Amino acid sequence: MKQGGAALLPPVSLSSAHVACTGRAEGDMGHGGRYVVSVHPDVASRRRAVVDLPWTWLRQVHGDLVVRVGAPGAGSGVSADAAVTDRPGCALAVFTADCAPVALASPEGVIGVAHAGWRGAVGGVLQATVAEMRSLGATDIEAALGPCIRPGCYEFGQTDLDAAAARLGDCVRATTTAGRPALDLPAAVKAALAEAGVEGDRVRDVGICTACSPDHFSWRARRDQARQAMVVWR
Repeated sequence: MKQGGAALLPPVSLSSAHVACTGRAEGDMGHGGRYVVSVHPDVASRRRAVVDLPWTWLRQVHGDLVVRVGAPGAGSGVSADAAVTDRPGCALAVFTADCAPVALASPEGVIGVAHAGWRGAVGGVLQATVAEMRSLGATDIEAALGPCIRPGCYEFGQTDLDAAAARLGDCVRATTTAGRPALDLPAAVKAALAEAGVEGDRVRDVGICTACSPDHFSWRARRDQARQAMVVWR
């Protein structure tokens, strides 16, 4: 996908929406690890190069709050981890450096985006996003899972792993390449989406590990402060 001059990898598409996943080449789409009241001009320029629409961005808190966006750019800066809209011209974005970004869309033109770290995935942010989309009239929802940390690189404490498995099933248990206990974050995302009725070939996974990929930011692997973006718009 190419939009506004930025070479976006990997390309992702859903039936009624455009999805962009940025990486290191497009630069920091967040706030250098900190949220601020105003967006730095350099960041604003990088965002416009991806999609030249007002972005709704969130102060991500690893919770399950979903913002309903009623106009382009509305809801920016709200403390939440997901956004949905049925309005054209809205660009919904989340920023990640290992957590799972998830874009969603339905044939009715309802779109959504969610930031799913392990706490959000276990805490129900994806189910809440799907429910909010359905309240706007969405029926056959599709989802795209963007670049995130994969189990081979995601060593995880046994207590937290047991809690995640108790909530989402043993499919989230894995091992690292070194044989240590790991969380399978993509499996957790897919289990949560399945619980919300979005499963099988309705979920697309780009299959990129942020910790392994030199083309993406990773907090776990490299302590990167910068963030890539997943943006969805109509």
